[in-house]
Amino acid sequence: MDVVARHLAALDRLRTRDLPAGGAGHLTVELETGHGPRPTADDLHALREAIAQHLGARWGEAPPWGQLTLRLRLARGEEIPEPWATLCLRTDELDVWQTGDVWLAVGVADRDETDELRLLATATRTAPP
Repeated sequence: MDVVARHLAALDRLRTRDLPAGGAGHLTVELETGHGPRPTADDLHALREAIAQHLGARWGEAPPWGQLTLRLRLARGEEIPEPWATLCLRTDELDVWQTGDVWLAVGVADRDETDELRLLATATRTAPP
């Protein structure tokens, strides 16, 4: 199974899992990390784009969501619900789809130069702000 197909299967499992009740209400998983041969940021962004093409064909094309506005809103003291507050601090853009009552987001966490690069996926019932 190729890497994109493996991640699409993981996203399907994530989307259909029971989300935690209460305040958390979301699940975030790492699809790829720097373990093994360390992927570059370009590698992970290319993988995110390949996944987005497949999911866009499935659920409709959507442009990536830039996270700068959410970071500015956070800096002004506005309350941004989770998981969006954390995702905007970790990623520069997300690919986001709504399927039923679940929002699915995929992005590359590469904003912290001291941390490993990560391809993240989040499922939540909280709509993006």
